[in-house]
Amino acid sequence: MSTRAAPLEALRTKRVIVCVGSGGVGKTTVAATLALKAAAEGRKAIVLTIDPARRLANALGLATLGNVETRVEDEWLRRAGIEPRGELWAMMLDLKRSWDDFIHRTVPADRAEAILKNRFYQTLSSALAGSQEYIAMEKLYELSARGDWDLLVLDTPPTAHALDFLDAPNRVLDFLDNEAARAILGPALAAGRMGLKLFNLGGNYVAKTLSKFTGGETLQELAAFMLEIQGTYDVFKDRAAKVKQLLGSDEAAFVLVTSAQAFTIDEAIYFHQMLKQERMAVAAVVANRVHRDFLGELPNPTTAELADGLARSGIPDAGAPPLSSRLEKTVLEARAMATLDAKHLARLAAACRPTPQLQVPRFETDVYDLPGLWTMSQHLFPGA
Repeated sequence: MSTRAAPLEALRTKRVIVCVGSGGVGKTTVAATLALKAAAEGRKAIVLTIDPARRLANALGLATLGNVETRVEDEWLRRAGIEPRGELWAMMLDLKRSWDDFIHRTVPADRAEAILKNRFYQTLSSALAGSQEYIAMEKLYELSARGDWDLLVLDTPPTAHALDFLDAPNRVLDFLDNEAARAILGPALAAGRMGLKLFNLGGNYVAKTLSKFTGGETLQELAAFMLEIQGTYDVFKDRAAKVKQLLGSDEAAFVLVTSAQAFTIDEAIYFHQMLKQERMAVAAVVANRVHRDFLGELPNPTTAELADGLARSGIPDAGAPPLSSRLEKTVLEARAMATLDAKHLARLAAACRPTPQLQVPRFETDVYDLPGLWTMSQHLFPGA
C-alpha cells in the first residue's frame, strides 16, 4: 500500500479517527469531510465535535445539532450529488450536559445530585481547563463501547496549544485529586459527612488563613465536593486509562490538521513527534488552506504580456499600463505566497516522514455545506 493510499485505508479499516491540531486550522471541516467520505464508502460513520461556532450543523444541512446522535438524511446527501452507500451521523457535544450525564452514569443517585449542585463541580463541568477534552474523549469511549458505528471521527476542541488535548485528562485528574486541598481538608474528609458538618476552620492555621480570602462557606463547599467525588476518582482514572488504551490501539488513528503558516507548522511537527513517542498511529498530516500557484511552471508574465492579454480578453482598460502593472503585482504576490507555503510544507513533510501529507487548497469561499465538504474530500483522497 502506497503512503498516498494510507489515509483512505485508515478511513476504511479504523474504528476511531481523531482530528487534532492548533485552533483555527479547519479541524471541524476536515473531521466532517472524513465522516462524509466514510459514509459514501459504505460505512456507518459519526462525527463528534465541540465547535463553539456551531458551523458543523449548517455544513451537514441540519437545523439543530445537539448532545444526541443525529442522522444526516440520505436526501440531503443526494441533493449535494453524493450517493451514500453507508450512513452519516453527527453529534455536537454539550459540555455541561455531557458532564452531567457522565456523573449520572458513574455515581450513585444519592451522591450524584449533591455533586451536580456543588459550585466546584459547576467549574469542573463548564470552565476548568481540560474539561472539554476530557469529556470529548469520554464520549468517544462511550460510543465506541456501544458498537453502533463502524467509524467515529472526533473533532477535538480548539486549543491554544495542540498538546493540550493529550494532557487534558491529567489536568482533570489533578483537579479531582488535589493533594493540597486534601491536606487542608483532611480531618473533614477522614470523618465523612459528620466531620463536614462539624468542620472547624479554627483548628487549621492554613485553612483559617485561606478562609479570610475565600470565606469559610467556600472552603466548606470545596470540602463537600471532595467528599462526594473522592469515591469516584478511581472511575475517572480508570476511564481515562481506557480511552488512552483505545487511542493507542490498532483500531484508532490520528489525523493531524495544520495550515501552511510557519507557527502552525512548528506546532504540527512537535505534536507529530509526541504522538509517535506515545506510539499512536498517525494516518495523515493535512495541510489546509494552502495557497496555489495557478501559473504552475509558466514563466512570470511581463507587463506588456498582461496588457496584451487584457486587450484580447475584451475587458475595457482605460489605462492599460497602470492596470496591467497592478495585475502583474497581484500575480507575483500570489505566486510568492504559494512559494512560501510550499517551502513550509516541504519542511513539514521532511519532519513527519513517512506519514503522508495531504493538501487542501484555499478555496474562494468558506466550506459551509455538503458540496463544499465533498469538494474537500476530492483533495484529501484524489483519485479515490
